[in-house]
Amino acid sequence: MFTLIFNQLLKMLFILLLSVFCFRIGMVSQEGNKNISNLLLMVVNPCLVITVYQTDYDIRLVKGLLISFVAAFAAHVVGILIARFLIPQKNNENFAIDRFGAVYSNCGFIGIPLINSVLGSEGVFYLSAYIAVFNILSWTHGLGLLEGGFSLKRLKEGLRSPMLLATFAAVLLFFARIQIPGVLLDTMNYIADMNTPMAMMVAGFSIAQADIQKLLTDLRIYRVSLIKLFVFPLAVLLLLWACSIDHTVAYTILIAAACPTATTLTMMAIRFHCDYTYASKIFSFTTVLSMITIPAVIFLSSFLL
Repeated sequence: MFTLIFNQLLKMLFILLLSVFCFRIGMVSQEGNKNISNLLLMVVNPCLVITVYQTDYDIRLVKGLLISFVAAFAAHVVGILIARFLIPQKNNENFAIDRFGAVYSNCGFIGIPLINSVLGSEGVFYLSAYIAVFNILSWTHGLGLLEGGFSLKRLKEGLRSPMLLATFAAVLLFFARIQIPGVLLDTMNYIADMNTPMAMMVAGFSIAQADIQKLLTDLRIYRVSLIKLFVFPLAVLLLLWACSIDHTVAYTILIAAACPTATTLTMMAIRFHCDYTYASKIFSFTTVLSMITIPAVIFLSSFLL
């Protein structure tokens, strides 16, 4: 598992570096970055989720999916508690951004291509549970952090996110045992195959806009990164080890938790008038650093899972 993860991350890193170069020389603009990000979020990721559910009904998969939902919720609760105790509110005007960044992972843009490459469609099948829990909690607890309170209106908005709607549709088709016609399914598979390169391009374009010098000298980011990329995944690893759950489910949840800070943080910070520059720094730094920390976490997990 360690070798597979390392090799895949290395490939993803090369795509990321290429996209940084393309942005820096002006081949891609910020508007282009936004368009590619929207295409990935609205079309490519939903197609991938729907296609992985186009499999024969299997009670083992159903059981694994239910366990994944429980494990994903438990993992997020662990993360919320860790962030609450390790990131104090006192003397920290950006504590909400820090806590959000320490809990919520880029389980879509980074998690999907990574898990799809090392665990296959079954891994993405289980990952859909983590993404669903992520969407619900990020638009309740996460938004509550940034806005200072819960909003039912915002929750309804979050429940209409493309990935969540695609997951609901995919689950419905799976349990109803409805198969998409072959030609249409093949077309969706072609689109789904674009997930990895497009996801890393979006990450690379965002990193290309960061001020590296300011990024490396902001000591607050190091604390958030340590919690997000090491403390939180190790706590989830111990939880998974204690519960002795299915190997594929366990690695799916662990990899999702070990992913860098979610792009959602930056988007929400912009929308709800928080310090989006600081939020983008956390996203950029954790994304680059995760190329090292994810293999390290997986290496440690080989002794327990």
